Amino acid sequence: MYVRNPMNNHQVSKINLDPEVVDCIVFWSKNPKPMIDKLSSLSNYAYYFQFTLNPYDNDIETNLPPKAEIIETFKKLSDLIGAQRIIWRYDPVLLNTRYTINYHIEKFMEIARQLKAYTEKVTFSFIDFYKKINDNIKSNCITEITFEEKNIIAENFSKIASENNLLIDTCAEDIDLSQYNIGHARCIDDRLIAKIIRNNLSVEKDKNQRLECGCAVSIDIGEYNSCPNGCIYCYAIYNYNLVKNNIKHNILSPLLIGDIDSSDIINERKVKSNIILQKDLF
Repeated sequence: MYVRNPMNNHQVSKINLDPEVVDCIVFWSKNPKPMIDKLSSLSNYAYYFQFTLNPYDNDIETNLPPKAEIIETFKKLSDLIGAQRIIWRYDPVLLNTRYTINYHIEKFMEIARQLKAYTEKVTFSFIDFYKKINDNIKSNCITEITFEEKNIIAENFSKIASENNLLIDTCAEDIDLSQYNIGHARCIDDRLIAKIIRNNLSVEKDKNQRLECGCAVSIDIGEYNSCPNGCIYCYAIYNYNLVKNNIKHNILSPLLIGDIDSSDIINERKVKSNIILQKDLF
């Protein structure tokens, strides 16, 4: 497939998707329901899902289905691919007069009880105040989360996760929550991938991510301004008018959005497997 450089739209990378060089695909989704009956086409690939399931209504997550429907999708996907390959994301935690600390604790418990048989881990984070979402922050009266508030939330989330036999960690948070048995996540997790593919990997931490991010090196094949969910906290959507046009995907195009034209410069990106081949000792 082809991927545009978000900093230079006419620089395009050509990515080899041969199963021999793709060790694993990691999907991020709030609603993978449309994918479920198509997963058989990925039988030659290893993959897992980061599945975001938050407690917000349509004032925050504008175009998502009802939460009860999303929970059923989570369960169905887990039954299909296994609890190990679906990570529950409660991400991000935001606070205002409606979505209070007590609200989050109550909803986190409610969702955890419903998902405990369908996943092994939950990852959460606190909202980041990106410039791109400033207007949304102000219009929804979202407040900065203090150090004390983060600790209250973390302590309660950890207790609830433990009660429901779930591991818990945070995504790219600089706060130390180890006293609550909460570590730092690797959302692109070489350890989990090694378990899924039953092979050891030799892969470095992604140096292009934030210091607190534990992700392994990967290639992001997503696109900005391509998701119609309308979540007000999302940094990847900064022009909703573009989204309407961008979701009209040409299935014959190697790009997720649009087509290649004569002004594009295409460079093939070197892709190789990170699997450590075991030598035959006999």
